[in-house]
Amino acid sequence: MKKVLMPVVLFVACSWFVSCEVDDDSPNFYFTALHTIEADVPESFEYGRTYDIDITYQRPNGCTFFEGFDVVQTAMTDRDVVVIGSVLTDENRACTQAVEEVMATLTFNVIYNKDYTFRFYAGDDAEGNPTYLEYTVPVATESTQK
Repeated sequence: MKKVLMPVVLFVACSWFVSCEVDDDSPNFYFTALHTIEADVPESFEYGRTYDIDITYQRPNGCTFFEGFDVVQTAMTDRDVVVIGSVLTDENRACTQAVEEVMATLTFNVIYNKDYTFRFYAGDDAEGNPTYLEYTVPVATESTQK
């Protein structure tokens, strides 16, 4: 009985895995840069502290979702920040075309005693060049904290 049962079990198991195979292996989403509307940066930083920076960005439709931030250090205390979204490409999904302003929080650690410059991606200009919202935040030293 075991000799007959084992091939049947293997056949059922194999057919189960094959029947679950997905024919369409193309991605159903892609990543995109979202436009920053504004960033609520503090007036100054203190060395060694961590800050939450609230960033308002534009969600262009109901099929675009926040995924996080791409923060690139361009110099010692210069940061380029891009809000990253994923866009669903499922043709069976109905997406609203309503543009929304949404807020997300970037947690930032101050590790240098020099002023920080942030450039938040705000979209492209008429020629296709990236535009940025730029903020400079001074770092308070012990003499300015007293």
